[in-house]
Amino acid sequence: MGLTDSDLQAIWLTVRLAGIVTLILLLVGTPIAWWLARSKAWWKGPVGAVVALPLVLPPSVLGFYLLLAMGPHGPVGQLTQALGIGALPFTFWGLVVASVFYSLPFMVQPLQTAFEAVGDRPLEVAATLRASPIDAFFTVAVPLALPGFLTASILTFAHTVGEFGVVLMIGGNLPGVTRVASVQIYDHVEAMEYLQAHRLSAVMLIFSFVVLLALYVWRPKPKEGH
Repeated sequence: MGLTDSDLQAIWLTVRLAGIVTLILLLVGTPIAWWLARSKAWWKGPVGAVVALPLVLPPSVLGFYLLLAMGPHGPVGQLTQALGIGALPFTFWGLVVASVFYSLPFMVQPLQTAFEAVGDRPLEVAATLRASPIDAFFTVAVPLALPGFLTASILTFAHTVGEFGVVLMIGGNLPGVTRVASVQIYDHVEAMEYLQAHRLSAVMLIFSFVVLLALYVWRPKPKEGH
């Protein structure tokens, strides 16, 4: 499609970022979603609101506060520097941290819905068979919620691919380090390279359509537990 080497580099960086973020959020988001689906604590509402905050918060606002937190004088930045990691802004792993926060609701909310659909009955049956809560989670809840895992993973990956504001605030525009596909398109437009912008945008458009098509065509219906 006539993509330049910098375009291909940006695409690879974007796919790498989205893949790592999706794996991290599967590990982090699953227990959060399980707790939100099962808990009756009064602070479930505030926790759910915090998780969903990136859905309504302007990316520049989230990016700004993450930049302050991860900067040399922020609490996270001071911790990472004390550990010998250095400051995270304008690095690939800074993008990963920012993207984990920004894509969190896209992982947690579908998983929470899937876990709620499992219901209490299958878990009660597992308990009568002397399954521990952990055993019941992995052998009953997770298999029944697999459609939710599929949906959450696809949405998280696709949402991370499409990020712009947060990654630009945290990562800047460093070729091969933080310049993802959305920033590369912005660069083409800013330089009035509309043909290159069209080509890379077309790739992203086709990718987004294929991902959503796969989600709607192949997603099995969740099994409800009664």
